Amino acid sequence: MDFRPESEFQNHTLTITVASQDGRPILDGPAYRSLAATLRDAADDDETRVVVLRGLSGCFCLGGDFSEFLDKTRHRDLIAAVTEMFRVLATFPKPLLGCVDGDAVGVGCTILFHCDLVIASPESTFRVPFVDFGLVPDAATSILAPEKLGYTDAFKFFCLGETLTAEQAFGMRLVSHLAGETDAEQQTMSIARTLAKKPARALSQTKMLLRGDERLLCDRIDREIKLFHNALQDDATIRRLARIARMAA
Repeated sequence: MDFRPESEFQNHTLTITVASQDGRPILDGPAYRSLAATLRDAADDDETRVVVLRGLSGCFCLGGDFSEFLDKTRHRDLIAAVTEMFRVLATFPKPLLGCVDGDAVGVGCTILFHCDLVIASPESTFRVPFVDFGLVPDAATSILAPEKLGYTDAFKFFCLGETLTAEQAFGMRLVSHLAGETDAEQQTMSIARTLAKKPARALSQTKMLLRGDERLLCDRIDREIKLFHNALQDDATIRRLARIARMAA
């Protein structure tokens, strides 16, 4: 998969690249706002029946932009953008597929918990190092992860911060399909075509019934974001994030 920053629409399927507008495999303020706006439009568009979230070739998403974490003057706008995107994900009414080829880290991994199906290449990895950074989970994953993985595996995943292989993620039910003879994007599009042919209203209503109470998810998003924001005010957390950012530079 080459970098394709613009959304693509074909066969009633909208494909969105999860990346910053300058082509980095991260989510920053503008990317959060763009993703939220695109998903809102897709929810209202009768021609869009399925949405696919994909990343770049060899890297799905490496998480948030550390420069925004370290600049307290940007926190207010960042928190607003993140909260908006998470709420849109939590209430999105149509089938949402995650197509993962490579690393999914931090928020690049937690957004996958809102996908109805996640298709991954065998080389993909998954990691949520929030606790290591002095932060807490986001995107209502403090509810979604125990529901999907079970409490013990969710605790291990978030609190030990270990990297999962695609096969391990498949075994824990974070990944629904491992790409085999066809690549992840081909398999994702095949599934999307199948879903797009089904009655749209029945699909949406079934998703709503299976997902449960959206208000509970949105309330948890707000609680997590408040704790996340509070953590970013802690000097020890900022020093830790700055050190990690220097090591990654």
